[in-house]
Amino acid sequence: MSLKLDRLKSFSGRKGPLLLIIMDGVGVGREDEGNAVYLAKTPNIDRLMSSGLYCQLRAHGIAVGLPADKDMGNSEVGHNALGAGRVFEQGARLVNRAIKSCRIFESEAWSHIIRRAEAGGAVHFIGLLSDGNVHSHIEQLYSLIDRCAELGVKRVRVHALLDGRDVGEKSALDYVVPTEEKLRKISKEKGFEYCIASGGGRMKVTMDRYNADWNIVKKGWDAHVLGKARTFPSAGNAVRTLYNEDPEITDQYLDAFVITDEEGRPVGPIVDGDAVICFNFRGDRAIEISRAFTEEICQEFDRGPLPDIYYAGIMEYDGDTHMPPEFLVWPPVIDRTLCEYLCTEKITSFAISETQKFGHVTYFWNGNRSGYIDESLETYVEIPSDRIEFDRAPKMKALEIKDSAIEMLKSGKYRFGRLNLANGDMVGHTGNLEAAIIAMETVDQCVGELLEAIKELEGIAVVTADHGNSDIMFTVGKNGERQVKTAHTLNPVPFAIFDSGFNREYEMAGLKKQGLSNVAATLLNLLGYEKVEDYDPSLIRMIPG
Repeated sequence: MSLKLDRLKSFSGRKGPLLLIIMDGVGVGREDEGNAVYLAKTPNIDRLMSSGLYCQLRAHGIAVGLPADKDMGNSEVGHNALGAGRVFEQGARLVNRAIKSCRIFESEAWSHIIRRAEAGGAVHFIGLLSDGNVHSHIEQLYSLIDRCAELGVKRVRVHALLDGRDVGEKSALDYVVPTEEKLRKISKEKGFEYCIASGGGRMKVTMDRYNADWNIVKKGWDAHVLGKARTFPSAGNAVRTLYNEDPEITDQYLDAFVITDEEGRPVGPIVDGDAVICFNFRGDRAIEISRAFTEEICQEFDRGPLPDIYYAGIMEYDGDTHMPPEFLVWPPVIDRTLCEYLCTEKITSFAISETQKFGHVTYFWNGNRSGYIDESLETYVEIPSDRIEFDRAPKMKALEIKDSAIEMLKSGKYRFGRLNLANGDMVGHTGNLEAAIIAMETVDQCVGELLEAIKELEGIAVVTADHGNSDIMFTVGKNGERQVKTAHTLNPVPFAIFDSGFNREYEMAGLKKQGLSNVAATLLNLLGYEKVEDYDPSLIRMIPG
């Protein structure tokens, strides 16, 4: 299909630029004491949500390519949908299908892994041990472990990264205990050696992203590969001990640990001859550990000698750099993204965010594609994130993003820009309600100043979000106690158009099903172009003049 765009006959866009503002983690939820979005003073967002150019979008479940509507959305699939204009089967759904059909076990990578095991090597699984279904799912891990047992793999080790973010903040034992029981049962029944070998909280061990802090990866490498970290007799014991030592600690911030035998020796360091599978299906927090296992020279930390191992991801995490080189399930092919069309039309654009979400407005927005589509037409700006807990600095880099965006808008060089304000998501993940309120007020301030700039330039701004988070900061249990919620929500997200020269050339279309994938066609319309044929419908319709 040609990448050519056709002009609208009745609307040619505005004199000024079109700006897309993505308020990450900002959903539309119940107006109660647990909703930081509602509690915050947000006059600018409030005005947008009460305007005539407003609707709400689905940002979870089937609407973004996930298996079921009980599955929360996330920033990756959200930005895929925003940039692609269509819904593609995503991580969990792809892996579930591959497991159900057994295609995953017919892959060349799986054959290599089993050959390593047949030669005497252990099979190691590294990943997030939860059912959050954002980075991984414990049932997928169990399916892989069961297959190993069926095939007679004698030694399996699990390196359990603890969640507390996409699931309850102190729910690690809900996953660790059943996993240890499952592994013990297999070991006893078959005479094999299956166990958890190491672990730690996802924000402290292994799962760094966007090169924010490679020391996190180093801690994982030391624990998983070298068997160097604080030692415990079991993963359950490790979690209970760390809880007792710091009652305020949550799972995502637990330190690295290593499990040892009765003689005090690590039960599962990764050594020559072994095979390693990263069972996370989401790419951003799996790329760096994959690089550590596959690149001949590690320039990011002192890795020591690279063991002679076979490493595979459950999916390919970066299609352009082919990281990792080996993987079990092929990713969706996302072609003909919005910016591919814009570049074909020679439309200049920029993308900006801080480190934590920079890959979302570039890599994920462009259909899991690294780098520029056309460097002569595009400018990408990354503002380094703070390396501290986000509730300690809830304004994050929103003000810097806003200032940089306004500068680029006023330069007159760009027809289209997109930015991500990460506060609602990253601070929402901490579970700190007061900090999340500050985060939302900061986002609102930035939105207000950006709208003023767009008004001055006679342009258009579109304000939306990729999923919810800060809209539910806690729930109330049956006993009346608050239960902190750090995960994404299933709430819809806002969508609003701020048009400085609006003269009823168009109106909201009132689609029966409205989701993030409808945004791309809407942006094309606002730039003065027809919807691409197979894109999902626009959220606006033109009024004949």
